[in-house]
Amino acid sequence: MSTRIYIPRDSSALSLGAEAVASAITIEASRCEADITLVRNGSRGLYWLEPMVEVETAQGRIAYGPVAIEDVPALFEADFLNGGRHALFLGPTDQIPFLQKQERLTFARVGITDPLSIADYVAHDGWNGLKAALAMDAAAAVKQVTDSGLRGRGGAAFPAGIKWKTVLDTSADQKYVVCNADEGDSGTYSDRMIMEGDPYVLIEGMTIAGVAVGATRGYIYVRSEYPHSCQVLSEAIALARAAGYLGPDVIGSGRAFELEVRKGAGAYICGEETSLLESLEGKRGMVRYKPPLPAIAGLFGKPTVINNVITLASVPIIFANGAAHYRDFGMGRSRGTLPIQLAGNLKHCGLVEKAFGVTLRELLYDYGGGSASGRPIRAVQVGGPLGAYLPESQFDTPLDYEAFMAIGAMVGHGGIVAFDDTVDMAAMARYAMEFCAIESCGKCTPCRIGSTRGVEVIDHIVEGREREKNIALLEDLCDTMLNGSLCALGGMTPFPVQSALKYFPNDFRAAPKRKVA
Repeated sequence: MSTRIYIPRDSSALSLGAEAVASAITIEASRCEADITLVRNGSRGLYWLEPMVEVETAQGRIAYGPVAIEDVPALFEADFLNGGRHALFLGPTDQIPFLQKQERLTFARVGITDPLSIADYVAHDGWNGLKAALAMDAAAAVKQVTDSGLRGRGGAAFPAGIKWKTVLDTSADQKYVVCNADEGDSGTYSDRMIMEGDPYVLIEGMTIAGVAVGATRGYIYVRSEYPHSCQVLSEAIALARAAGYLGPDVIGSGRAFELEVRKGAGAYICGEETSLLESLEGKRGMVRYKPPLPAIAGLFGKPTVINNVITLASVPIIFANGAAHYRDFGMGRSRGTLPIQLAGNLKHCGLVEKAFGVTLRELLYDYGGGSASGRPIRAVQVGGPLGAYLPESQFDTPLDYEAFMAIGAMVGHGGIVAFDDTVDMAAMARYAMEFCAIESCGKCTPCRIGSTRGVEVIDHIVEGREREKNIALLEDLCDTMLNGSLCALGGMTPFPVQSALKYFPNDFRAAPKRKVA
């Protein structure tokens, strides 16, 4: 009987040598005359253990990692095909503490199935949500999303049901569903993990959205830096269409939905929904004035549902298990689960899916294992390059949209980047302004000019030139950008700067260390 061995095809695992390990295992199995079947799964998200190899045994799946090419002969000698002990032995995969304590809803299949196997997807409850949606009328389907409490996971946290209902209630000869997969925030990779590790859940979620609002076409806008995601999605769409899950007659329902992948051109601003729509239309990615809202006049001027990957990938489980099941996770107005991405100076960087309410301290220490350097964690940035820097005194804040808003921060896309006590927070504030200056589309003055002036003012501060006067000027400039920018890029760049000034003032008032280039 053939032994199934799982080796991730996720691009992060590939960057750590997964392809070479897969080849080495194939060669060694042939030499030993062992009958194996290689399954290229998605990563489970334990990136400090990649490449992580799993073997299907009578006791369940047993994990080993991180596996290097030179480890392969010894693994065979240790009888790892039957779960034998080895220095890299991690035990049953589902009992690894990092995984065991999670609540995986959106990521339920990632790392378990072959991402491109429709049979695997069906065997793990795939398409059940779509079948349930097709049995409802449009209003009931939209109500299901509303009742679940699902909010946009891309950062804005806008209730998905309200957006969908607006598209449903707007009459048009054509409607669209657009997936924002332009994942460009620092420390984020959950969208990529879904696209590469479970593409059918995104396809299913987008098809449900189309069924619910009356849209017949969908587009997945993927950042150009994600070639593996583009490839996997394109293959999955072709296979889903051939199997009847996409096309003019979705699983015999008489409903049509077509889907295609579009590649971005590397502009951070195209993560903003209206800039993304401009880019999809073949124009330069620049922010649109609102109103009209994209839900009323979006892609090509037609009503458009635009949500990010995690939002749409959360939809199938809501329809398969019911709105109440999903709503039972979380706290306050933050319902369901959030895939949290741990990055930066941590021992255990990886993906953690938890219900809202988990604290930063739990994430940093119970899951992240503390700093990789062994030094105290001084600050964390949550929500990408526009997120606030939070000090240790805020680490007990629960992950909740309103709780973070109350302390001047944001949950955003769920990316957490940790810094130890060697970090220079004045330099980090400067980086935020410089990032905005580079990535601004240039349409509005507060963002285009404010960010450039912000870099200059911070340089004056760290050089010790009229320090107090320039700190006051920086705070005033942040206020102007916050209240006068056209979109979130300029409007949120003040968050990291203001938080650095508030929580780490001594870094701005220290003796001049250097002249900033």
